[in-house]
Amino acid sequence: MPTDAPLLRVSGVAKSWPGGRQVLAGLDFSLDRGSTLAIVGPSGGGKSTLLALLCGLARPDAGQVLIEGRHAPRPGRDAAIIPQDHGLLPWRTVLENAALGLKIAGVPRAQRDHAAREELSALGLAGRERDYPWRLSGGESQRVAIARAFAARPSLLLLDEPFSALDPLLRVRMRRELAATLARFAIPMVLITHDPDDVAAFASTLVVYHGGRVIDQLEMESEEERKLRLPDVIARLQELDEAELAAR
Repeated sequence: MPTDAPLLRVSGVAKSWPGGRQVLAGLDFSLDRGSTLAIVGPSGGGKSTLLALLCGLARPDAGQVLIEGRHAPRPGRDAAIIPQDHGLLPWRTVLENAALGLKIAGVPRAQRDHAAREELSALGLAGRERDYPWRLSGGESQRVAIARAFAARPSLLLLDEPFSALDPLLRVRMRRELAATLARFAIPMVLITHDPDDVAAFASTLVVYHGGRVIDQLEMESEEERKLRLPDVIARLQELDEAELAAR
């Protein structure tokens, strides 16, 4: 694949839920290497469904998702997802959960445990490796999910409201940790969020999403520019929501 080609390309992607309701309608956007893309839009609009398509856990009804030029993204290798509910297995320890993606990929146990321990330590969870998820707080569970994704060194990192379970002070710390890890390993990221601070901290590209379609894609060079432009984006989404409600 040419090095100047986008890492991720979404072309004409459509998806319907069981029963026939269309949730994604002809989405088109791309993500360059070394960039971070944030997707903002209304709750219940199919953004989590889109992440499942991007990481290969689901297939579009129409259109295509290309990562590194491949039509069928390989979960855990091409793209690793951090879901809203953390996705931890309750019968596995913290270490086993953090190493799960590497185990699925066939990495030998000693190697995967070492990588998982490194990420858990970096995220403040050293000493908790033998605990089970029921002993963790929501924020700790989120950090285990982040460690699992980082340990796999994917081509693309997908985050679904990654800091929603964290208290404000920990949220700031985790943003810093995520930014440092992304810079260290040069992992591009697609971020779904309702938090303007997340967009301001990370997004070089902002996809504005409503009604199953991309209504705008903005390139923003700096955190200062993002903070200036975000209020207009949020106001536009609120207007679209109000118009949709009025039309029902």
